Amino acid sequence: MPSSADMHSVAPATGLDPVTVALVGAEFGWGSSGKLSAVLSALQDRSTPPLRFIGMASGLGRSVLAEHAVDGWYDLPDDPVRTALAVEEIVRSQAVRAALVVLDGAAATALLDHGVPTVFLDSLPFLWSEGDRAALPLNATVYCAQKSIELPPECRAVLADARGLRWVEAVIARPRTPEPERGARRGTGRPYRRALVSLGGLRAPGLIDPEHYPRLVVPAVLQALTAYGIEEAYIAGNLPGDLADRLVDSSAAPPRTTAGPLGHGAFLERLDDCDVLLTSPGLTTLLEAGGMGVPTVCLPPQNLSQIFNGRYHSQALGAELRVLWPHDMLDEDEALALRSGGEDHALERIYSAIRAAALGDDRQDVGHAIVGGVLAALRRAASVSRWDALTTAVGTGGAAQVADALLEVLGAEGHSPELPEPRAAAGAEATRSRTPRTVNP
Repeated sequence: MPSSADMHSVAPATGLDPVTVALVGAEFGWGSSGKLSAVLSALQDRSTPPLRFIGMASGLGRSVLAEHAVDGWYDLPDDPVRTALAVEEIVRSQAVRAALVVLDGAAATALLDHGVPTVFLDSLPFLWSEGDRAALPLNATVYCAQKSIELPPECRAVLADARGLRWVEAVIARPRTPEPERGARRGTGRPYRRALVSLGGLRAPGLIDPEHYPRLVVPAVLQALTAYGIEEAYIAGNLPGDLADRLVDSSAAPPRTTAGPLGHGAFLERLDDCDVLLTSPGLTTLLEAGGMGVPTVCLPPQNLSQIFNGRYHSQALGAELRVLWPHDMLDEDEALALRSGGEDHALERIYSAIRAAALGDDRQDVGHAIVGGVLAALRRAASVSRWDALTTAVGTGGAAQVADALLEVLGAEGHSPELPEPRAAAGAEATRSRTPRTVNP
C-alpha cells in the first residue's frame, strides 16, 4: 500500500485527509485514458478538497496518464466474479469514496454494487442499441453522455433509462497554442510537409492480433505521404514490439520518419506542431485535432465506433476526408446493421475482414486502394476552410463539466460515503503496478 508520502493531490494541503477517487478507462484504444487525462487537468483548475487518485485496470492507457499523479494502479482479473471481489477489496483497503469511469461498464457496475458513487463517462452514446443495454451502467450516480452531431433512435431508447443522465460537451484537452499562432506555424494554404500518423491504442476486446491493421495501413500511408511530398512523418500508436521500425524500413517512407508511443501531453505537442494528421478515426483524437485546427484525414476504421466517427467528421467539415476499405473487403453498412444484436457482432465482422485482408492474396490490392484514398483525401483537404467544425458542433467544455459532476458527487456524499462491509477477499487478485447540429436531448 502507498505510504502517506506517496499520496498526491490536485490541491494544496489543507489539513484534511485526502479523498480517494478511483479512475478506470476502458481497455479499448487510448481514447478513454485521454479523456481521463483531460478531466484530471480540469480538476487542477478547481478549488477542491485534497484528492488522491488510484487507477484500476486501464493497463493500455497507463502510459497516457503518466503525467498525472495517480497513486498506484491495480490490475483486475478477467473473470466477473473475481473482478467483483477484487473491486471490493480495493474499495475497502484504499477507502475509495468516488469513482470516474470512462466506457468500462463492468467496472462501473462493480463499483456501484459496492457502494461507490460513480460518474460514468459515455463518449460513444450514438453507438448503443438494445443489444448493449445490459453492458451499460444505467444506474450510475451521474451518467455523462458526450454530445454528438447525430443520435440514432435506438440509442435514445437505451439512454432514456439512464438514471443520472447528463449531456456534456466534448471531453478533450485544452489547446496549448492560440489559433492565429497555430495557423501561422502550420503554413495555412501551403502544401503539407510534416505529418503525424496516429493509430490509436490498437487494442480491444476480441482483437486477436493487433498487427493486422498496421501491416495493411502503415506501408500504404507512408507510400502516399512520400508521393505527396511529405518530408517528415511521425507514427504514434501502441505498435507491438519493433513493428513500426520494420514497417518503416520496408516501406517507401518520407526522408525523416520516426515512430513511438506518446503520452497524452507529448501527443498534443506533436499534433500542435504538424501540418496534417492522418489517424484511425478515434473520436477523442478527431475532437482534439479539431480543437487545435489541425487538418485531418481519417484512415480506414479499426472498429465499429470509428465508422461513425469518420462519417461524422466528414459530414461536419463538408468534405469526404475518409480513406475507405475496399467495398468487397468490408461493407460498412453491413457492419453497422449487425450492431442491432450488440456491438460485439459488428466488431467480429470488422476484425475478421481486416484479418482476412492482412493474410490474403489481395493484400497488395488493398494497399493500392489505401494509397489512392490517402492522396485523394489530402487533395480534398485543400478545400476545407475551417477544421474545427466537428469540435465546435459539440462544444469543448466537457472535461470541466465532468470534473464538476465528480465534485458534486463528492459534495453530495460529504466526502465520506457509507461503504458496505467487505466480503472475504479470497480470489481478489488486485495486483498493484506503477506504470454541425449538435444532438442535445
